[in-house]
Amino acid sequence: MKKIKIGQIGICHEHASGKILTLKKMPEIFEIVGVVDDRETSSTPKFVDGKLTYYEGLRFMTEAELFNTPGLQAVTVETPNLELIPTAFRCMERNLAIHMDKPGGEELERFAKLRRGCEERGLSFQMGYMFRGNPAIQWCIKAIRRGWLGEIFEAQANMSHDYGGEPYQEYLGKFPGGIMFNLGCHLIDFIVAMLGAPQNVTPFLKSAPGDPDAIKNNCLAVLEYHHATIALRACSRETGGLERRRFKLCGTKGSVTLCPLERFDGQPLQMQLVLREGNEEYEAGTHTLDFGVIADRYEAQLFHLAQLIRGEAENPYDYKHDYLVQKVLLAAAGYTTWRP
Repeated sequence: MKKIKIGQIGICHEHASGKILTLKKMPEIFEIVGVVDDRETSSTPKFVDGKLTYYEGLRFMTEAELFNTPGLQAVTVETPNLELIPTAFRCMERNLAIHMDKPGGEELERFAKLRRGCEERGLSFQMGYMFRGNPAIQWCIKAIRRGWLGEIFEAQANMSHDYGGEPYQEYLGKFPGGIMFNLGCHLIDFIVAMLGAPQNVTPFLKSAPGDPDAIKNNCLAVLEYHHATIALRACSRETGGLERRRFKLCGTKGSVTLCPLERFDGQPLQMQLVLREGNEEYEAGTHTLDFGVIADRYEAQLFHLAQLIRGEAENPYDYKHDYLVQKVLLAAAGYTTWRP
């Protein structure tokens, strides 16, 4: 099958190097035509991971050169957070398929215009929310929709870590929504997929002990539903936090616990399931669900991007979903007041 010609704009997003490494692992699907180095041209807050060796063997080019590449079909947009939307607009105007990293900017209507424009043009559009390729999280979405867990009344999710040192704290301080804006969006994406629109969203944006009040690096957001409360946390000062990221989901018929949220250490990703009553696939009782060894965070999602471009699959995350996620995120990060 003919390879999809793809390029990447930006190496300054936190996920940029990981995204290009995954694309390089998929040579039978993608032909990487080039990468736009935005270190000198970007002017908004950024935190570059420094893994420049991931780009070895690729051609660096200007954005104009990338857009003028014959046969270019798709672009991964990996600029700093606040430059994602304008960059994606330029891709849309050239009728290119887009994988745009998170989050969707600080203005809801600007994001809506981009997302709606891609849908009207029939362009494949994919947000870079990293749990869309996580089999355990996707299992939970399926279980809720099939009623296996009953009516959900509680969920807790955590995106804490302790990487990045002082430069990362300073980086978070440049966003009014802090770490909830930067990382909480990943959690909100799958909570909205599971439960839809909340009745209310309340942010608690704090600084960790010893950090200036302006650095919102210790955050909680509570999403309220008719019978459920959802607590989403993220702190960049939790010792060993990355390995202890967790998700707990409770319903009237069962519950699940996932910790860590993901792993790429050669050990299988496992989740604990407890069911009050059996269903068509699982008996009542306690189960350990084994999803096997996951080698790459982004591979499943980028494979799905290829399917979208080739017309082999439909996008389960349409305009309405992406818009709602962005609306919830801006309320959870304190940019707006929630209105159902």
